[in-house]
Amino acid sequence: MIKAVIFDLDGTLVYLPINYDLLFEEFGRIAKTGEVRPLTLTISRLDEDKKKEIFEVWDKAEFEALAKMTSNKRGIAIYREFSEKPKALVTMQGRALVLTVLERLNLSFDFLATREVCLDRVEQLKIAAENLGSTLPNILFVGNTDSDLHAAKKAGCQFLRVTDESLV
Repeated sequence: MIKAVIFDLDGTLVYLPINYDLLFEEFGRIAKTGEVRPLTLTISRLDEDKKKEIFEVWDKAEFEALAKMTSNKRGIAIYREFSEKPKALVTMQGRALVLTVLERLNLSFDFLATREVCLDRVEQLKIAAENLGSTLPNILFVGNTDSDLHAAKKAGCQFLRVTDESLV
């Protein structure tokens, strides 16, 4: 039985056209490394000043993409379908951008886990479940990528994939 729903943001509810190749090049320059992937591991190894610099560059790129943001009709329909359930949002986007997107789309969540909370998707799911007062097997995670699917399996929650074909 689904008692709560957790959503991913980018690709699931909206599409933010961010040039990640260019962004990761900039991260590499800041981190002084040629390879930043996996990004979460690279960032976790940095000192606070470097993390702050990367997050500032990331925030800037996100807000530049905001002007061209589109919503995902299928993801929004799933959000509406579960409007009566407790809901959380887990995302690698920054809190400032997330709050702006939610306001623009008139969406609300009982809990938000942005990159400032945690950079690990499995941990984000666990934190969100705890804050929703539900156990992971009773949670539906709505995402759009293979890594979302793998995180759901690892965390032990149900998964529903939203495909890119439903982007508008």
